[in-house]
Amino acid sequence: MSSDAPSEPLKFAYWVPNVSGGLVTSKIEQRTEFSFDYNKKLAVLAENSGFEYALSQVRYASSYGAAQQHDPAAFSLGLLLATERLKLIVAAHPGLWHPAILAKFGITADILSQGRFAVNIVSGWFKDEFTGLGEPWLEHDERYRRTEEFIRVLRGLWTQSNFDLNGDFYRIHDFSLRPQPHPVPGRPHPEIFQGGNSTAARRLAGRVSDWYFSNGKDFDGFSGQVADVRAFAAENRRAVRFGLNGFVIARDTEAEAREVLREIVAKADTEAVEGFRKAVAQAGKSTSDGKGMWADSEFADLVQYNDGFRTGLIGTPEQIAHRIVEYKRRGADLLLLGFLHYLEDVEQFGTRVLPIVRELEAELDRTGEVPAVAAARR
Repeated sequence: MSSDAPSEPLKFAYWVPNVSGGLVTSKIEQRTEFSFDYNKKLAVLAENSGFEYALSQVRYASSYGAAQQHDPAAFSLGLLLATERLKLIVAAHPGLWHPAILAKFGITADILSQGRFAVNIVSGWFKDEFTGLGEPWLEHDERYRRTEEFIRVLRGLWTQSNFDLNGDFYRIHDFSLRPQPHPVPGRPHPEIFQGGNSTAARRLAGRVSDWYFSNGKDFDGFSGQVADVRAFAAENRRAVRFGLNGFVIARDTEAEAREVLREIVAKADTEAVEGFRKAVAQAGKSTSDGKGMWADSEFADLVQYNDGFRTGLIGTPEQIAHRIVEYKRRGADLLLLGFLHYLEDVEQFGTRVLPIVRELEAELDRTGEVPAVAAARR
């Protein structure tokens, strides 16, 4: 980074609490609701607090602390119509959606929101949701092959007329969707996000995705993912942007923040966490190189079901801001955040953490380094 080429400011997203139980599988008090009225209030607060994106969760079966859930597509459309600038990322499963149907839904949502619709294509970890609905459960790498075709169909129908694809999972014959998505300068089509941790997921991102979402990672773990995906993208003459999951606990002192984390884990819903652990065990360990999702997650990591604690955004606003900007230095373009008490914590993030992040980003542009946290504030 250099002073004559300032970097693009970090973008921030939040996990939409559209399923019950909050963002941690714990019996600790969470002043967070999954109702639409609560989420409308939260969405307006978030877009006025510096958040550009929100990701609606997808869960169909009542399970693992998420006893009740709203459909992410319908819920996101409601939030798009309740906001002015916030972009909503809809999570969707190949195998449960047909890509052309999602593409058509997305066009309508994009037009109604004037270009604020995006998707997160989830290859799937929860076998019971597929088998319970009578759909086949594919092996790990086959799920990612299907996802690649799914994304190619989305992009093709959003950008081409008379689109054809003769794949192993989808066959599209001379098909056009009209109207096309809302025109946004510099955006060829609604943004396509994709997650996963395995080599298959990293290769997939390098071939077809706009954004690669990482589960929570420490610095070295995230840097390794960035290096891999960038190498795969370079092989395909593409560029990919990176999002990183994190759970924020900001308090006046680090000791206070650490105590909140200790209480979350101590009050974990053990039965739900263990059930989740068993359900996701095959997701990572079924891969040939053991790099899949949750392959090395411990019990405490799984209390936040996307490993959000591992990103380490726990401490004072200054400590959290420094850590966030270090992730930017290592390749992050977006932080996807979860919170314990959403309304209070999102507002606090906007007023106490984000201004420090912007100051540190300017310093990073000038020097290429992230200044150390002042000793007095550690």
